Amino acid sequence: MNRVDLGDEARSVRRSLAGEHAGETGTRLPPFIDHHVHLALVNPSGLGAHGIAGVVDLGANPATISRFAESAGRARIAYAGAFLTAPGGYPVGRSWLPEGAAREITPSTSSPADALPDAARIAVDEQAAFGASVIKVALNSDGPVLDLDTLRAIVAAARIHGLPVAAHAEGEGMTRLALDAEIDALVHTPWTEHVPSSLIARAAARQVWISTLAIHEGAGRDTAIDNLSRFREAGGRVVYGTDLGNGDLPVGVNAVEIAGLQDAGFGARGILAALVDPWPAAAQPDDGIATFVPGPRPTAPTDLSAWLARSCVVPVEDLEEIR
Repeated sequence: MNRVDLGDEARSVRRSLAGEHAGETGTRLPPFIDHHVHLALVNPSGLGAHGIAGVVDLGANPATISRFAESAGRARIAYAGAFLTAPGGYPVGRSWLPEGAAREITPSTSSPADALPDAARIAVDEQAAFGASVIKVALNSDGPVLDLDTLRAIVAAARIHGLPVAAHAEGEGMTRLALDAEIDALVHTPWTEHVPSSLIARAAARQVWISTLAIHEGAGRDTAIDNLSRFREAGGRVVYGTDLGNGDLPVGVNAVEIAGLQDAGFGARGILAALVDPWPAAAQPDDGIATFVPGPRPTAPTDLSAWLARSCVVPVEDLEEIR
């Protein structure tokens, strides 16, 4: 029987005879990561039971998220800390925003000759001091937006710490602004504007895009699918992310997100690459866990999303390879 091509890292395995699911057979895959979540807005306790081994929190009070990460045990948690934004800019004033999760920055006025760091440098240093793995900026054209010089100052400050910078880019011209500032990642596939092919090429050459397709409907989803499809075709690096905490999204692998990636032209190998990509880290840690999907592998691409949504995280030592 033909099966969907899952790549070389898929292993046929059975679970330990000593465990709760003794002898259950299925497929072992590398640990899955949701690269866009907001842990303060959800109960994350079910992530591992539903296939997610690691998360990247992209907007939280830096003190709160750092304490949570320290107490999370084996869970892999990378985080950005606070949204860096213009005075009064997104997401300031939103009802869902946790206290201390947005950091307003005044426009950059320093020069290389200045002895003291400016507001952008101070804000980045704060997030880094709390253990941030990435710096996040908010660019939403519905309100005040950080200017190009300030964005470049943020990027320069992040480079000192060896951290990438990711942007929430929403509204006409925001993708271009992020590219002009040499921002490393977009935390959403652009959905509010059709990104011209020239910008797609620039983005594919330097940026990571986080998918977050399941949060959209109608025209916004269509625009995101089109932009992501062209970004993929141009060789862009795409990582799986859901924006968990934004509305009623499932805790764990999101079948709607997987289906969206398929609509954007991703095959099974591409989807799995997006799920296991270690971004913003350079490599997956070797910490003895794996993704396990029970039952037979899918035989048709249309079955892939539901199959992946059955996954769970298990210790590698509980899995025995079937040869």
